[in-house]
Amino acid sequence: MGIKPQKAIVLASAVSANLAGGTILGIFSGIYLDKLVSSKPIFTIIGLLLGLAAGIYGMVATVKKFTEAGE
Repeated sequence: MGIKPQKAIVLASAVSANLAGGTILGIFSGIYLDKLVSSKPIFTIIGLLLGLAAGIYGMVATVKKFTEAGE
């Protein structure tokens, strides 16, 4: 049986928020650290990668909870 459209919209919103939120938070944290220690892009790149990793982890956890709740 298929999932309800409302649940699909909620899932898509949660996944998007996880990916975007983690990435944006990582970038801004990296920019802040770069300014703090007067380095150029190293912490921004590290923040981007950590933010993406956190976003993907959050996305997987959200999808896992969603699929378990649907059973």
